[in-house]
Order: sequence, then structure tokens, then C-alpha cells
Amino acid sequence: MGRNRPVVLVGPMAVGKSAVGRSLAQRTGARFVDSDRVVAERHGSIPAIFAQQGEPAFRILEAEVVREALALDDVVVSLGGGAVLHPGTQGLLGGATVIFLDTDVETILPRIRGDSGRPLLAERPAERWQELYDERRPLYARLASVIVDTRGLTVREATDAVLRALPERDHAPGTASGPVPDQEPPRRKRYESHGD
Repeated sequence: MGRNRPVVLVGPMAVGKSAVGRSLAQRTGARFVDSDRVVAERHGSIPAIFAQQGEPAFRILEAEVVREALALDDVVVSLGGGAVLHPGTQGLLGGATVIFLDTDVETILPRIRGDSGRPLLAERPAERWQELYDERRPLYARLASVIVDTRGLTVREATDAVLRALPERDHAPGTASGPVPDQEPPRRKRYESHGD
């Protein structure tokens, strides 16, 4: 693919950043990095890190993984929901194409019920998810090059929407399932779901 800007997926917990990121990487021939997975491989389970070291320590480990990932050629990176809270991570994203996968609690709820791998949702998962979303959404939107609304979309459909939203130079030939949008700048362009 040559040297393209890294593509980084941000958004709330359980929106599908890992699944969409993996699909996007496969379809564009890029490598894929899931920051949560790398942190867990290196340092142990995320709930254990939170319990033993606290969230600030986790964010430092996470920021280091993000820094390494963004130095790679032709990479798609999915970030944990709170990764954007770390100032170092925010600074790193300035050199990337940042895709904010947006959603709502009704879409997320079936995915987070009984999920013990998300320490910040340990109690009252729906209410806590909504609180975190409301707190973080302005930050996601501020950092985003593009916002893609994933409500009602399958992983494939969400990947299609991301491919359509990417700047043309971030496409590998023949990867998009639809036309690239007109020459409007992609910043803050919103792709709404009109699924059945």
C-alpha cells in the first residue's frame, strides 16, 4: 500500500472497534493492532491491571502501545474506549486518520450484559456505559477526522461505511464497496445508518 497515514478507530466500549478494525485491515491489506489485546499480552488482563495498579497506570501502558503502533507502516489501530483520555495518546492521533465509530446504548446493551472483561462497567453496565459515553463523546468528536454512525450496521456494513469515508489516498485499489464521497473534506462528515 505504500506509506499511508495510520487509521485509528475510536469510540465507546463495545461499539465494534476491534471487529471493524480487523475487517478494514483485511480489506485494505494493512496490518491490524488492537491496543487492548497488546496491553493484555504484555502486562496481563486488563481487569487485573485496573484492580492492582489503577486506571492511570493502565493509560500509561496503553499510550506506549499506541505510540508503537502508530509508528508502523500501513496500519489500522483500534483503541480502547478510554484511550483518548491520555494527553499523550491525544497528541499522537494528530498524525492519523481518526474514525469515530458512534452508536447508542440500545445497540450496545446486548454486548455488555454480563461482560466481566470491562472493569469500568462492573456495576450498572447500561447506566455506566451511558455516563462514560456522555463524558467522552465530545472528545471522540473533537479528535475525529470522520464520524461513522454504526447503529443498525453489521461489521461488514460498518467497514463499508469507513471505507467510503476514508480520504482517497488511504484506499488500496478496489477495496471500497461504494464510491468515495465527493471531494469535500472528510472532517466531521457524518455517515448515518439507514438500515432496516
